[in-house]
Amino acid sequence: MIKLKSPEEIEKISASGKILGKVFQTVSGEAKVGVNLKYLDSLAFGLIKEAGAEPAFLGYRPSGAKHPYRASICASINEVVVHGIPNEYKLKNGDLLKLDFGVKYQGFYSDAALTMGIGDISRIAALLIKATKEALDKAIKTAKPGNHLGNIGFVINATAKKYGFKIVKGLTGHGIGIKLHEEPTVYNFGKRGEGMLLKPGMVLAIEPMLSIGSEKIIQRPDESWATADNSLSAHFEHTVAITIAGPKILTY
Repeated sequence: MIKLKSPEEIEKISASGKILGKVFQTVSGEAKVGVNLKYLDSLAFGLIKEAGAEPAFLGYRPSGAKHPYRASICASINEVVVHGIPNEYKLKNGDLLKLDFGVKYQGFYSDAALTMGIGDISRIAALLIKATKEALDKAIKTAKPGNHLGNIGFVINATAKKYGFKIVKGLTGHGIGIKLHEEPTVYNFGKRGEGMLLKPGMVLAIEPMLSIGSEKIIQRPDESWATADNSLSAHFEHTVAITIAGPKILTY
């Protein structure tokens, strides 16, 4: 069941999102060649706690996972799409790094992700980043009252096709706010005019995930998800409130 959020609740989710946005800015600025992923995780943890908030991912057990997540951020490299656990890996020139953070503040959740190139990246990698970011931007503009959930998936898939990339199947966006994962499921494909009607008070984590190769994914022993053919992937995400005035990004 979907719970519509009041303007006051949206403001509280926005307060969580503002903390997340500031932490993102600092941590992404530290992601450079030679930097250890565990350092980025430790930095994020410290900044989130310093702001009086909690890392939403730490200790969280998503549906289907065998174990609770053991880090504050997801740091996924190259073919790994999501849920990459920060380890001793040092970033290399040409890597694609996906950072995915969640913050819990005064009982309310926010979630966001971005993909960045480390050092000098290939032309196809840069195009993949551009396409995935564009897919998110277009999807957010579509998230307004009177449209349908299928419209969001439609524009994401259409953008992927425009650039010759694939939507990663099996991974989706979600509702968010009072819990980290709520209804509805936000698919990255769909048809215009189909699916749930979008209404003011809905808060969605919209997150296109694109691949240059296979749309299929495999789960690795550490419970991260990677493209089945080891092709490069990208991921962008914002927490977005649907309001009478239109979509409002809460994770800046």
